[in-house]
Amino acid sequence: MKMADKCNCNNNAVKDKVCIHTDKVYDSCREKDCLEDLRVYLTRNAQEIADKAISVRIKGAEIVWVYSDVEPVAFNKGYYTVSVKYFFKITLELFTGCGRPTVVEGLATFDKKIILYGSEGNARIYTSAYRPNEQDVLESVKTNLPRSVVEVVDPVVLSAKLVEKEKCSSCCDIDITSVPGCICRCFDDDLVSSGDSKTVYVTIGIFTIIKLERSVQLMIPVYDFCIPEKECEGSTDEDPCNIFKNLCFPVEEFFPPM
Repeated sequence: MKMADKCNCNNNAVKDKVCIHTDKVYDSCREKDCLEDLRVYLTRNAQEIADKAISVRIKGAEIVWVYSDVEPVAFNKGYYTVSVKYFFKITLELFTGCGRPTVVEGLATFDKKIILYGSEGNARIYTSAYRPNEQDVLESVKTNLPRSVVEVVDPVVLSAKLVEKEKCSSCCDIDITSVPGCICRCFDDDLVSSGDSKTVYVTIGIFTIIKLERSVQLMIPVYDFCIPEKECEGSTDEDPCNIFKNLCFPVEEFFPPM
């Protein structure tokens, strides 16, 4: 079904052309990354447990923040480098050899760079919000420079491992003090960069779409105003048993699809 049909619009003929201000996607790409052996920076208490653990299992991973930065490519007008840094909150189960595993959390990061086309132009945009009988509110100055948009779903957890400290390479370790405070506050204790004997590494998969957009003015065809015809329905005092009787029997809950 077309969008015009859903909105009950008359799409038989174009009635007018209007200029709108919107964001145009100049370039985009999609990525399917398998991130192998990401270092997990545990909280202080979790690292003490990891030093005594004999095995580890990854239980979950979520993205707490994605930072992106756009810079022009030298000697290649219209193209920009998009630097992306992902911050992951990793949930692990540590096995110490007795009793149930201990659930702990830590931070993992990943950096990548891509090049996208973002066109040319650099204009400053000044706007104000109208207020009747008062001085208008001046809004912050904007530009029409390209803006990066990163869309990503929660990671797919694949594996985790414990590595003895003497076998670890510290050349790619991050400085914990450089992690933004808003990220650190996602954990219930301070993060530490290393433990006495062991380090945790995980492998996860992520799906990402990265776009470069600019604010532009576009001419579009106009069919008509879209006025909703569906009436709003509120809650009813219908008998709850009658509502339940109208529900279909959940066959698939008892007999999973083949």
